Formats: sequence, structure tokens, C-alpha cells
Amino acid sequence: MPNNAQPHVALLASPGMGHLIPIIELGKRMVSHHEFHVTIFFVASDHASITSLLIEPNTHLVTKLLVIMRESLPSLRSLIAAMKIRPTALIVDLFGADAFEIAQEFGMLKYVFVTTNAWFLAVIFHSSSLDKQVILEGHVKGQKPLKIPGCKSLFFKDTLESLHDIDSADESEFIGTKMTKSNGILINTWQDLESSTIEALRDNNYLGGLIKVPIYPIGPLVRQEGKQVLDKQVKQWLDKQPIESVIYVSFGSGGTLSAKQMTELAWGLEQSQRKFIWVVRPPSNNALGSYFTIGKTEGDGTPDYLPQGFFTRTKDIGLVIPMWAPQAQILSHPSVGGFLSHCGWNSTLESITNGVPMIAWPLYAEQKMNAAMLTEDFEIAVRPKVSTTEEIVGRGEIEGMVRMMMADKEGHAMKNIVKELKQNAEKALDKGGSSYNSLSQVAQDCLHHLQV
Repeated sequence: MPNNAQPHVALLASPGMGHLIPIIELGKRMVSHHEFHVTIFFVASDHASITSLLIEPNTHLVTKLLVIMRESLPSLRSLIAAMKIRPTALIVDLFGADAFEIAQEFGMLKYVFVTTNAWFLAVIFHSSSLDKQVILEGHVKGQKPLKIPGCKSLFFKDTLESLHDIDSADESEFIGTKMTKSNGILINTWQDLESSTIEALRDNNYLGGLIKVPIYPIGPLVRQEGKQVLDKQVKQWLDKQPIESVIYVSFGSGGTLSAKQMTELAWGLEQSQRKFIWVVRPPSNNALGSYFTIGKTEGDGTPDYLPQGFFTRTKDIGLVIPMWAPQAQILSHPSVGGFLSHCGWNSTLESITNGVPMIAWPLYAEQKMNAAMLTEDFEIAVRPKVSTTEEIVGRGEIEGMVRMMMADKEGHAMKNIVKELKQNAEKALDKGGSSYNSLSQVAQDCLHHLQV
């Protein structure tokens, strides 16, 4: 129970693990390092609830999330009204900004927590300030780079899906407008990682004039490995492997591959003859389609969507885990030296904070932007030459990327860079570091608001 002298903050997470995980980690950090009392609200969704809201099946993901969050507002208002000591501030993710009307009603400070990076935020704000037809004609149809003031340009091959569609662009503009009415924007990044972009977000000569509110880089906020337990079989297998010899393969909590791409990936891993752990889900032609039943299996246990006899042939070099694995624990294990990832921002930060370089394999949302940053700016990842969202990456290229990452000098150079980033991230979070100080400023603002 909060006391009257302690800032009480409510955090609101929209559906999806990619939103919930950083919200939970933010709450934990506010409690453990800045003496907040925290209440977390999570809006869950399932197929039945989406159907009941009369959302068309092909509706863009951004629109679906905004509708679900709007429908949750009456429940949120009731829960906050019933609290004996109401929150001093409300912190929402990008899709929860409609809840600001509740914060206004109860006299609370209002913050947005951007659970991805500063470059994504810059693209959202800049694109929302442009004429939609200009974006469609020049960037989408003309495939010209979208120039972002003071920041890295966005090439068409890496662009956001929402910029292809006027309705989704309108939703992005709505989100941007709501953010400018907040008391500040928290971002799950840190000053040194994206220094020029963060400065552009603050500088009135670039994007600061659009944003108009303080920017607080408070990351990297990631799951701590001590809270997850490695399966005994997985731990025993990893413990037997040489240091940094294993590549971990996972496409996040929602990502899936087509059947043909699954086959090519399996052959590529096998042909590389490098140690691997692969979190396998049945194939889908929809990159977000991760809800299915497991297929039939062969005599050696190989599912029918992997090459026949795959388990037998790779029993000495690989370990296949069905559906889900404790990622933070695996990435923190000394035997892991590479990560083939969909480049979701949570996974990206977990890889960096464990000093593990990546093979970037983006599937949806802002993941192509993340992949561009990892390969071009940070130089801690390699990326297939073909589009992972539109083409099949062949087994030969996969084999080559794995070998390069795990054995060649280019991979070794990436490991050195990412280990430096890991140390830099730790300094940002330490007392007196840039991210620690950013969150301390939010705490001071909440304390001041409480005392007024």
C-alpha cells in the first residue's frame, strides 16, 4: 500500500509480450531504484474479445490495438477511482494514450513509454508532420529514402508497414499528437546508444519543435536472467559446449516462418556444422501466426515440417526446443556466442546486454528498422541479402552467415563491439548514469506533483 509521501505510479500495458515485458521491467526498476509504489494494468486480448469488438480480420495491427485499448478505458477508470491512494502519474505505452483523459480527470501526470528505440519515435513524429500523399508518392511508390531531420534516413526496404497505408498513417499521427500532450516521453534506449537521434528529438531546430515535451532515455530495460529457470536438459546441454560456440535461434513470442523457409533454415543450420539451439514453432504463411497445434512427428521425433531425419542428423550439434524457451537465461549462458533473431526491440536489448552479436532476420512491425541499426550503425549484426519478409533466404546463405558469425574474423569483431555496448549499457543504468538520472528526474517530478 502506498503512503502519502511516496509517489504512486500506474503503468498501463497494451496487449502483447513486447509491450508487457518492458512495462513490468520499468515498474520493477521504479520500485527498486527510485522508491516508487507501482500498480501495473495489463490489457489482455484473445480472439473472442477481438471478434466481439467487430474488428475486421485484416485490420492493421496498430488499429486493432488502439480499439482494444479504447474499449478498456471504463474498466481502468473504475479501478483507479476505487483506489484509496490514487496514482500521482499514469505511464502508458504507445497504444494507451487515450487513457490520458482518465489521468486528466484524476489530476495525474501523464507519460508515454516508448518500448522501442529513439529512431522509431523520430520516424513516427516526422512522418505524422508530413502530407500523407507526399509519403505515399515519394517514399512508398517512388521508394525514395524518408529523410528524418537530424537522424538516420529511413530507406524504403526498412520502412514501417504503417507508412504504406493512409489509415494507419492517420493512426500514427493520432499517437504523435497524444504524445505531445504528455508530461514527457520515456524511451527504452540509452543516451550513448542513440545520442544523435536523442539530441534531434530534443532540438527545436530538428524534431524538438514537433515533440514539445521532455525526452527521457531510461533503458535498457530487459528481463533479468535470474528470474527464469533453464530446463535441466537445456542447461546440461549448454554446460557441455565450448565458450561462445552456440548460436541461439528464436523469432520471439509471436514470429513464425513459412514451411519452405523453415526447411531452408533447418538445412542451413545443419550444413553450417555449428552448435545451435533452435526454438521451433510450426510454420505459418503469416509472420504473426504463432497459434497452432504441433504437426505430426517421425520416428526420431522430427516434426513433419522439418526435413526428414533432421533430429537424427543434428543430434550431436543441435538442440530443438518446441514453442518457447527462457531466452534471457539462454543468452546469458557463456556457451552462447550468437543470436539469430527477428530483431524485436526486447530481444535486441537482451542480446546487447548479454554481449551477443546477431544475425538479423526481421519479420514485422519496426523490426526492419532495428535490423538496419544493428547492421549499419552499431555493426553488431549480419543480415541476409534478400528481404526476409518477401523472399526465401536460401540454406547456403544461412550456412554462410552462421559460419561467419561463429568462426570468422568479422564475427569476432562484432563480438568485441557488442561487449563494449554491454558495458556502456550497464554504466547508463548504474547510479549516476544517464538512464538512472533520466528516471530520477521523472521521480522528482512525481514527488513535486504529489506535494503541490
